[in-house]
Amino acid sequence: MTITVEKNAYLKDLTKKIRRHIVKMTHHAGSGHPGGSLSATELLTVLFNEHMRVDPKNPDWNDRDCFFLSKGHCTPVYYSVLAEKGFFPVEELMTFRDVDGRLHGHPCGEHIPGVDISSGSLGQGLSVGNGVALAAKLDGSERRSYVMIGDGELQEGQVWEAAMTTAHYNLDNVCAIIDWNKIQLDDFVENVKGVKNLGDKFRSFGWHVIEIDGHDLEQVDEAYREAERTKGRPTAILAHTVKGKGISFMEDTHEWHGLAPNDEQLEIALKELE
Repeated sequence: MTITVEKNAYLKDLTKKIRRHIVKMTHHAGSGHPGGSLSATELLTVLFNEHMRVDPKNPDWNDRDCFFLSKGHCTPVYYSVLAEKGFFPVEELMTFRDVDGRLHGHPCGEHIPGVDISSGSLGQGLSVGNGVALAAKLDGSERRSYVMIGDGELQEGQVWEAAMTTAHYNLDNVCAIIDWNKIQLDDFVENVKGVKNLGDKFRSFGWHVIEIDGHDLEQVDEAYREAERTKGRPTAILAHTVKGKGISFMEDTHEWHGLAPNDEQLEIALKELE
């Protein structure tokens, strides 16, 4: 076991709290992307609370680790994790997508503490992560780049161009986290444009590959530790997840990719998350 029983219990409770934030935020806004946020909850909760070297009181710290949400539409989970980490007040989550607020549907690096890049145009996160990681190597910094990529996003050619670059420069300070929930905007990924043999694909590009259950806290924690130990090549964590995880009527369907719960659905979701 890489994390203690007490820590596991704490993280499990925190993931439930973050899932409650996600459904309440999207309900408040009447829009947003709950499905892919719920699938990524354990991955981001463990990353920010157990592995990322960040300081909420000094978010621009030069030697901090950087996180890039390449699937930039999944801000409900991102904002929730940042708020619970202390980057801004938890109460601000309920301003999600408000026209006069700063918690936009896609993250804005200019206005939100803890957000290292504005994102939303799919396929670009790994390229940015590479640039930051290469600069860290040149500067002699221990900074690491973590990039979360959606599995539907892997249909973007730029991701694979970037993957070649990561391996070419031996950027072992890059960790790509694939939220492999098998579903994209309007169908299963395999029906739109399949990404079969994903592990073999990354290995052929020169990456170290770790395949895990993305909802198992211990597996997630150990995957990040293995990525940190891996030298000479980048790491791709292929995390098998369930879209809409934790809420029965949202699980494993594309219908909740970009749909907010109504009052009745919110009540059911919150009861299930108790």
